[in-house]
Amino acid sequence: MIAITGASGHLGHLVIKSLLAKTDASNILALVRSPEKAQDLRELGVVVRAADYDQPESYVEALKGVDKLLLISGSAVGQRVAQHKAVIDAAKANGVALLAYTSILKADSSPILLAAEHKETEALIKASGVPFTLLRNGWYSENYTENLAHVLAHGAVIGHAGEGRVATASRADFADAAAVVLTSAESHAGKIYELTGDADFSMADYAAVVAELSAKEIAYVDMPFEDYKNALIGAGVPEGFATVLADADAAIKGSWLSKNGSTLSDLIGRPTTPIKESIKAAL
Repeated sequence: MIAITGASGHLGHLVIKSLLAKTDASNILALVRSPEKAQDLRELGVVVRAADYDQPESYVEALKGVDKLLLISGSAVGQRVAQHKAVIDAAKANGVALLAYTSILKADSSPILLAAEHKETEALIKASGVPFTLLRNGWYSENYTENLAHVLAHGAVIGHAGEGRVATASRADFADAAAVVLTSAESHAGKIYELTGDADFSMADYAAVVAELSAKEIAYVDMPFEDYKNALIGAGVPEGFATVLADADAAIKGSWLSKNGSTLSDLIGRPTTPIKESIKAAL
């Protein structure tokens, strides 16, 4: 049986959709905090079990009979290491044969603030003795396209990325890669995959494509770190998360999220989704 944590989230749903094209629904286990909110998965024939990060013993029970596990990194920044440890410990206790983890690009060396918890989680996985695969995901195209309403309203993309380039791919691309690792006859144990889109682009490039497809005047406005952070706070983003977002742009400026080979497209057996297609779909 293949288990997915955070199965009711955006990436979790897409991984399950991809898995359904490769294996029977009865082989797929969706781990969710609130099973009553996963009725759509049950209707597909997927097995649903309750598992709560704040109740580590729930994972020990939920992972019974699981052969392969995808640990999708949690969303509670600052609390994720302890949460992930609960899953890793439960995987070890249940003799899980493969633990795949959605990490971040260049987790072991990246200066980006978000990398710290991923680096700690990777260390815990390696120390556990459970066979593992690290899926070091780059930036999701949806990190940008889900905010297009604000861009169109203000006629600008704002940021701190300078002329730095980012190689995004769609969530569905990353989900397909996870599904390949979880279902392939070839062993992926011990592999560390640095995953990015096939092409990278600057924020000015991104603004130009949005302008082209929306037939509106859209410009990229580059800002100093503090000014960008304060602009995000002014738009209602909590200060801590605003700092994380501004720091991510600083990482783009430093080329930490640019194109890193063709591993993602090689894994999924097709080109990654171009940013233009993601923008068009979002519009």
